Amino acid sequence: MISATVRMASNKSYQKISLLKRQMLDFEQIQRQQQQQISSDRETRDSNKSWHYSHRSPYRRNVLDLLELFGKKALTSHIVADVNMKWVNHILRCYESSGQRVTVTAILIKAISVAQKSHPAGRTFPLPGSRTVTYNDVVAGFTVERMVDGEAIVFFGEIEQSQEKSLPELALALESYARGDIMSLPKLRQQMLFSRMPGLLRRAVLIVASWIPCLRQMCMKSTFGLSNLGALGASACFGPSVCTSVFGVGASTDRVMARDGAIHIEPAMTLALSFDQRVMDAGQAALFLRDVKGLMEGVLADYIEVPV
Repeated sequence: MISATVRMASNKSYQKISLLKRQMLDFEQIQRQQQQQISSDRETRDSNKSWHYSHRSPYRRNVLDLLELFGKKALTSHIVADVNMKWVNHILRCYESSGQRVTVTAILIKAISVAQKSHPAGRTFPLPGSRTVTYNDVVAGFTVERMVDGEAIVFFGEIEQSQEKSLPELALALESYARGDIMSLPKLRQQMLFSRMPGLLRRAVLIVASWIPCLRQMCMKSTFGLSNLGALGASACFGPSVCTSVFGVGASTDRVMARDGAIHIEPAMTLALSFDQRVMDAGQAALFLRDVKGLMEGVLADYIEVPV
């Protein structure tokens, strides 16, 4: 008798809970419908105007913070060089014939990393007052565009010890940043979480990180930046100096070139170096870019294994 009473009471409690859940779901559905109707009404009103309002994605905050906090402070100058891509195209064909995938961006990262090892000014950053800090380890930094909630968002990828990695290893790392799950990639996951922090706290962390080298390495280890817009058809690209050295890559196209007293049509690419004159003067930047150009035109063969 007692057990039957308990079962009846529990059944009644279960029915009440089920009814309450259904009511809550109905209430939430009504709220969603009302919000959708409000949004629809707003879009209808805006469609009758010559403009409409929207909100910036919260995931762009990382890029905007770096531009506002560091890009504005830098005394940025730009220099450019045309790189003959004949040797690079030959290397791409060699790797392709051996069944290994290598990209122009991977070759660029290797060349810049090797050159930066010999140009410490390119990995030197300003500190408050008159002090500077030079990082000993070369870390490649590059922009990665990923889709988040249906919107293209720019992230910053990093490859440590990039001057020591092979071209296939660099290409594989780039591929993982381009196609891997965002939350499974530590650097991208960190930026996703960081973008959700309150604005004042996020900016305070970045400001303090610019003063303390070990904290900066926790936020951003890259000693140079690379932005490749050539794949989108841009002839040249000049990036902001969020690092002391930022390279912009243009499209590779056939161009008229003079070589050995004759006119030739050969593939070439415009490579731009944006640098911060607070820690690197124009002469140092020109030598840095010259070495990168030389490596891209064949000197890099001394630092890689070319498939036969």
